[in-house]
Amino acid sequence: MPASQPSPPATAQPSPPATAQPSPPAPTSALSPVVPPVLAEVVRSGFVEGRHRGSLVVLGADGAVELALGEVTTPVFPRSSNKPMQAAGVLRAGLDLTGERLALAAASHSGEPFHRGLVRRMLDEYGLDPDLLQCPPDLPLDAEERETYLASGAAPDRVTMNCSGKHTAMLAVCAERGWPLESYLDPEHPLQRIIHRVVEDAAGEPVAAVGTDGCGAPLMAISLVGLARAFCSFAGAEPGSAERRVADAMRAHPEYVAGTRRADTWLMREVPGTLSKMGAEAVQAVALPDGRALAFKVEDGATRALGPVLARALTLLGVAGPVVDRIGRTPLLGGGREVGVVRAAF
Repeated sequence: MPASQPSPPATAQPSPPATAQPSPPAPTSALSPVVPPVLAEVVRSGFVEGRHRGSLVVLGADGAVELALGEVTTPVFPRSSNKPMQAAGVLRAGLDLTGERLALAAASHSGEPFHRGLVRRMLDEYGLDPDLLQCPPDLPLDAEERETYLASGAAPDRVTMNCSGKHTAMLAVCAERGWPLESYLDPEHPLQRIIHRVVEDAAGEPVAAVGTDGCGAPLMAISLVGLARAFCSFAGAEPGSAERRVADAMRAHPEYVAGTRRADTWLMREVPGTLSKMGAEAVQAVALPDGRALAFKVEDGATRALGPVLARALTLLGVAGPVVDRIGRTPLLGGGREVGVVRAAF
């Protein structure tokens, strides 16, 4: 008998291909791997109990960087510091707003009665139902106004939300241009594409990312240098341009941009010619009448650090007076009395 032949080695059978699952997009980040410097310290009873880090840039009148702390060329979401650019986009799209109405279009308003009243009048003027607003229902942004509002029995409302002026202006121009109202917050909507271009023109750099802001509107990421450059360009724009019209309206009617108890209002009211706008997550941008500008972001988003950091930056720029002291004062309480402060650390 012939010798038996060894069996051929077994071969692995290929598994049926698995159904491909799309990988989630890798998250991007505005946070630099480099630890940013401390911009503010929390001091309680003489003891430093906390620190707020962040990045800050100061531009000279010629646009050159005069001071840079942290990562000032890394893109960030400016949040509501983008609103002047959004308001300019509404003007470029064809809406003829002036005065308080234009200031309110660039506002993060406090929800005070005069804010809510003007939003409702604007809606009526353009034949718009408040239900068309796609900002979420909310309470007044200002703490004192919120207590009064709730005590009256009122409920969260879209008109009360701090971005309702901006949304009303966006709806109004869409109604006038015959653009879709239901999709006015889509990044590909004609209005939002105009705003995108305004942001890039003002910042002098491409938008690095597009997200969704707290109010639902598209949000364009730019660097702190770009944000400061944008404010400088608005403050010194040609008279009659969309950018200058927004800046002039904000400076003439700062209480409509913020509220009666807000730092942006105080600064624009008491330092004539200044353009100032804060944003959520502790972002701030300011342009001074001499052409210089600043922008900063506190990395952890702590709004309690905004005032002290802004006041210190203004002091470095030579701005002085009671308004700077008022903006910078952030006391800490213990047992109902003042026992410490949040203070700038640069």
